Formats: sequence, structure tokens, C-alpha cells
Amino acid sequence: MAGDKRATRIGILALVGVMLFSLVGVRLWFLQTVRAEELQERVTFSKTRTVDILPERGRIFDVHGRILADNQRVLTVAVDRQVIRRQSDRDELFRRLSGWIEVPIEEMERRYESVLYSPFLPLPLREDIDEPTAIGLLERSEDFPGVTIETGWRRVYPFAPLAAHVVGYMGAITAEQLDRYLELGYNRSERVGQFGIELSMEEYLHGRWGRRVYEVDAANRPVRLIEEVPPINGFDIQLNIDLEVQQYVEQALQTSLENQRGQPAPNPEIVRPNGQRERLDPLQGETVPFPAPAGSAVVMDYESGAVIAVASYPTFDNRWFEAGVSGDKFRELFPVTDDPDQSILVNRAVQGRYNVGSTFKPFPLAAAVQTGLISPWEVFRDGGEYRMQFVDQDRCDAGLIRCVYRNVLCQGTGRPCTYGNINAIDSLAVSSNGYYYRIGEEIMALNDGEPVLQEHVREWGFGEQTGIDLPFEFAGTVPDRELKRRYAELGVISEDEGRNYFVGDNLQMAVGQGLLSATPLQLASSYGAIAAEGSLVRPQVVRAIYEPGVPNGDVGFADLSQGRIYRDFSSEVRRVIDISSELHAVITQGLRRVVTPGGGLTSSITGNYHRATGESLFHDYPSTAIPLAGKTGTAPGRNSYPWFDSAVFVGFSVDRQRPYVMSAYLEKAGYGSIGAGPVVKCTFLALSGMAPVEEVRPSDPLDPDSRQVASPQRLADTSCFSTRFGGGLVTRE
Repeated sequence: MAGDKRATRIGILALVGVMLFSLVGVRLWFLQTVRAEELQERVTFSKTRTVDILPERGRIFDVHGRILADNQRVLTVAVDRQVIRRQSDRDELFRRLSGWIEVPIEEMERRYESVLYSPFLPLPLREDIDEPTAIGLLERSEDFPGVTIETGWRRVYPFAPLAAHVVGYMGAITAEQLDRYLELGYNRSERVGQFGIELSMEEYLHGRWGRRVYEVDAANRPVRLIEEVPPINGFDIQLNIDLEVQQYVEQALQTSLENQRGQPAPNPEIVRPNGQRERLDPLQGETVPFPAPAGSAVVMDYESGAVIAVASYPTFDNRWFEAGVSGDKFRELFPVTDDPDQSILVNRAVQGRYNVGSTFKPFPLAAAVQTGLISPWEVFRDGGEYRMQFVDQDRCDAGLIRCVYRNVLCQGTGRPCTYGNINAIDSLAVSSNGYYYRIGEEIMALNDGEPVLQEHVREWGFGEQTGIDLPFEFAGTVPDRELKRRYAELGVISEDEGRNYFVGDNLQMAVGQGLLSATPLQLASSYGAIAAEGSLVRPQVVRAIYEPGVPNGDVGFADLSQGRIYRDFSSEVRRVIDISSELHAVITQGLRRVVTPGGGLTSSITGNYHRATGESLFHDYPSTAIPLAGKTGTAPGRNSYPWFDSAVFVGFSVDRQRPYVMSAYLEKAGYGSIGAGPVVKCTFLALSGMAPVEEVRPSDPLDPDSRQVASPQRLADTSCFSTRFGGGLVTRE
């Protein structure tokens, strides 16, 4: 019996052994046949090392080939992550390196822990080291295991701070952007465009990574080069920006702001509801200075849409983003603030959310004529105030609703301007509010409350993006029931105010106030459509995209004649607006009178002569300069304090061989004819060759100890700012 049991056990063991050997054999067969290719790839991979090669970023030129954004080769100290995986090895290497590359150990550790740097590439510890330091580290490689010197690129802006809001700047990929850029094949440690053309044209400018694949030995040392794929450099971008005009507009804008800053605005006495007389702001004196903190201007070709200049102030020097300054220094230069007046990294020309005042008036006029509400030759009697006609007069008399709207005040009388009998052309020349209050009421009341005015002004591009190739464009707002409801939900207006769209809202919109908002770019675009007899074009900053490697020409320029165009941007018409030749002539004639000496009128009621709103400024505008039509505007500010009034002016050439249109908006800088008007007047004189334009020169080196975000700009010759006050009353426009 015992023998039988032993035999059984031996048999079982033998069976188990056979099964185990069979399993091993099957596994060997499986590995040698089914997974042979996969395993060979693993072995090969473990014996190779891939080094990515960064492409050179495309450059940015102005319309003449002037290089606005270029690249400079830089050396970077990096370390193989395999060498510093152990904390003790990392601490020791960082300690040795810290003095050499002048980077604190804590900063190197922070980079090691950061998700912004690829775990598969050498970790960059210090960018832009000098060549002697690089040579010294390489000569002591035994003291710095795993440390390499890598060649990269740094963005340079030779003419900074000119056109900084257009060109933009670069920065590290943010956490919010990371997934998208990784999907596009970017390295997480790259710098990418974060503003301006650097951002909007990022995918063209970037190029494609190359790579080198090396065979390595057991010590991870290269044995031979297996494969090399060269990088493809980024495309070069030519802009429509003319840097000479850009420089002039920036100088004119800052000069006008500086001139207006500190100029006195009245703090008038008013009668409170309790009968007490006191200053509008009791805490201020008889006058209060204009703050004039900010502004913007746009110059555009209204036939092609080419944007020739975009100025925004406060501006900045985009070299700070490549200067390697400390976080504290950067926060000092670019503080986080809730005060919109102090916002630096905002392109006000495309992001500004502004009431545009009387510069809006041509568009309600067009709507009124196109709908048959009025004839442009119909006479309206403007007695200084407008009383609504299509409302319950008992409610008006009881003070339950506002029914009386007044013209702006005339200098000399301090009372609402009284123009007497006027037609459409007169209404633009002297900027009669009463004329447009009437349009605002009647176009709504006689169309059963339908948003007729809204539909017509949207045709001119208000309330929608222009489609410009710059980021963060604001679409503007055209007030209606839906907008008021949304604003009430957001707490911008009261719930009671948001429950409907009232006739009074339409009156406010008709004079460019209330909840209407637009950007200076939208104003320029819409006035360009007037000039082009209804053709609304898309504003374009980019002129052409060139294949990589446009050769250099003269110092500071690329030789565009030797480049190959990859894509050309031609004029793009957004829509054609139906405007009759008669209406076009009426609007143009009214706007021409605004800037023409003697363009005003004599009131049929008072006998006083009322000057056109821009004629004092344009008293010396030469007849041989670009023939100009324009409109002033003054947008009331917070609490209707006069010192918070913003100045607006839009002008266009009536010579379609020189098809320029320009808008200027100066925040809290006073009347449109005094604050914004000179910027437009001087620029048109410069475009006519009748105002001196300084030569554009490369920038001085950036002073890293400076506390200025950008060096100030100012016109050397300000004679074009001259204003003459002759006889007659001046409308505060």
C-alpha cells in the first residue's frame, strides 16, 4: 500500500512538472513568435535616445519689411532627469550648480517639480547663460554629471515698445493651455504667443520640431546617429502696419493725453431736489482736472481693410517678457489691478467698451432716411430741448417718467444750444441732440416698438466683431430687451430697469449713449463703410504669410522681394450696405462741414452763429491736404461729472485714391474736438506729408533696473494741435 502511494505521488509530481515545462515552452514560443516584433522594438528603444530639435520661430515684419519680432540664439543649462531622480543626487548637483549659473537651489527644485517642463526632456535650469560659463561647465563635466548646454532661441523686439499691443509677447504655456498645445505636438516647456500677432498667428509662427535619434550604450552615451529629421522653421508674417505711421500715432495720442491731463473741467452749481444749491460734486472745487489716463487710435484703409496703425495707451515694452526679470520686478511693472484706467495689457482699440457719443449719429440718421421716417431735407425746429410726443403726457407732467431731453451746453451761454430750423446736414455739422432724440422716439413709436433702429445699426457692424486678426476683440453692444434682461441678471442695471426696453432707451442710443458700446476699431470700420458707399470690409493687420527664411536686406529690414509668399490676404468685404447716393452725399456733406471753417449755422431762433463742432480745430487745415470728413463726440462718464467726459473723433478721406479712415478715443479727456480731434488732424497732416514724421530708429537697450513699463512718446512738433476760437458759440462736442 505504501509503495502504491509513493508511485501515485511521483506520478502527480511528474504530471505537474510536465505541465510546468509545457507552459514555459508555450510562453517561449509566444514571446519568440507572436510578440517578437514588439519586444524587439522595446530593446531597440532602450538602446536609443531621441533629442528634439527646436524650430526657429517665424519673424514679424511691418509693411515695408522692417523686422518687428526676431530671434536671438541663446544657451541654456539643462540636466538629464535620469541623473537627478534620487533626492540626494539632485541636492548635490543643484548645490554645485547654484553658484555657477546664479540660480537658487529652491528655484531649480521648483522647476523639477513643475508640470510645465517635459519629463522626457532635459530639465532647463537657466536660460541665456554667457559663453564662458557654458564652456566652463562643459570642461568640468565630471563635476556636473548629466548637465548639457542646449542651444535655443529668444524672442527680440528691435523697435519696442512701438506697436507692442499689435505684435504682442510670448510666455510659458499656462496650465489652461497645456492640453491643447500638447495635442498640437508642442513641448510643454516651450514659450508661445500670449498676446497680439504672436498669439493670433501662433500656429504659423511656431514651425515644427525636428529630432535626432542616437544609439546609446549601457552608460547612456551616444554611439551613432540613427536618424535625423530637421526642424521646419515657422512662417514669416508681414503686417499692414506702417511703423512710421504707427510711431506718429502713438506720439500724437500720448501728446494729446498729456496735454489734456490736468486741464480744468467745470464743477457747476446745481439745484438739488430739496432746493439747495451746491456743486455737482460737493467735495471738489470750482474746477476739477481731467485725468486723461488712457486712450487708443486706429488708422485703416477703408477700401482694402488694411490696418496701418493701432495705438493703445498705457502701452508697454514687450521686451520685459524676455528680460528674465524676477517675479517681484514683473509684478511691480505689471501690477494686477481692478482699475481699468491702469490696465496696461489691454488693447483698447479692439477691447475698449465705450459709449461713443455723437460719433454714432450718422447711423440713426441713415436708419431714419432708409425707413422713410424722415427726408434729409425736412426741416426740424431745434429749440434746445426735445419733449417726447408718443408717451402719456400726464405721466410726464407728474414726473413719473423723463420726457424732456436737452441739447448739450453752448460755451458762452451755459445753456442748451438752440439751433432753430435745421436739416440732416445741419444736424451733423453742429451735432444737434434734439434732432436725434426725435429719430430715437419716432422710429420706435411708429414701428410698434419693434427694434428697427437696432437692425439698421447692426448692418453697419455694431454689436458684432469686425473679424480683425488680433485676439480678444470685443463685439460691442446694441441695446435691446435681451441685453437689458441679461444686464439686470448680472446686476449691471436694476431689475426694474431690466424688465423692458423703453422709448427713453432708444433716445439715448440715438445719440450714442445709454447701453450702446463699441470699440474704436468698430467706429473706424463703420465710418469706412460710409466713405466706401456701403462696402463694409474686414480689418486686417496681417498682409501676407511668407515661407520660412525670408533673407535679410538692409539693417533692420527683411528683403521681401526675395521671399516666397505662402498666403496673401486680399480685401474681404463683410457685407454691402444699401445706401443711396443721395443719403451718402448728405452724410458726407454734413461730416465735411464739421471740419470746415464756416461750416456752422446761424440760429433762426436766437440769431447766434453756432460753429460746426470741429471747425475751430481745423481752421488751418490746408486745402492741399487729404480732404477730410469727420465727426466729434463727447461721451459722458460716471455720475455725469464733466471731468469724466471722454473725447471721441472719427475722420475719413473723401479722396478714394487715399482711402484712410481713423478713429481716436481718449478716456476722461474732455470734448471730442479738443482731446481726440487733434490726434486725427495731426495724423492726416502726416499722411498728407504736411507734418514732420520722425525717423523710426531701433530701440536703446532695455534697462532692467528701470521702473518704466515703456518709454514715453511725444510729438516733437505740436503745431498741428492749434485751435482758434473766433466769433460764434461752440457746442461742447
